[in-house]
Amino acid sequence: MEVILLEKIRNLGDLGQQVSVKPGYGRNYLVPQGKAVSATKENKEAFEGRRAELEAAASDALSKAQARAAEFEGVVIEIARRASEEGKLFGSVAITDIIEAVTAAGKELDKVEVNLPEGAIKVIGEHDVDVSLHPEVSLVLKVSVTAE
Repeated sequence: MEVILLEKIRNLGDLGQQVSVKPGYGRNYLVPQGKAVSATKENKEAFEGRRAELEAAASDALSKAQARAAEFEGVVIEIARRASEEGKLFGSVAITDIIEAVTAAGKELDKVEVNLPEGAIKVIGEHDVDVSLHPEVSLVLKVSVTAE
């Protein structure tokens, strides 16, 4: 299925690029989310008419993401959990726990922006958490897990 991207999508393409995707991904995700339109002649012409508007919206979203990233510079999120004497947690620290701690610190993150590639945190210590605010803006958030 050929689609025209209406915004930059990581590992797929940039705004205005015509890409080939699997039909289910295009039909069930990209088109309903407003991230792409099918690559028909009419849609190509309509896209060219809206290109300036979409590029302005994309640059605005990028600048907002960069401003949000600047808010997290030097921030260390502290989470206290019950742990054994060896430093293993009774339970774990998941994405939702990190979101709650960030909210308590007066910042704002969404669940889809936080990435724990190795799964939930299960030991005491300082951990790096990947945060992707925009396809072009990502940062590393320090999360310090301590024993209660």
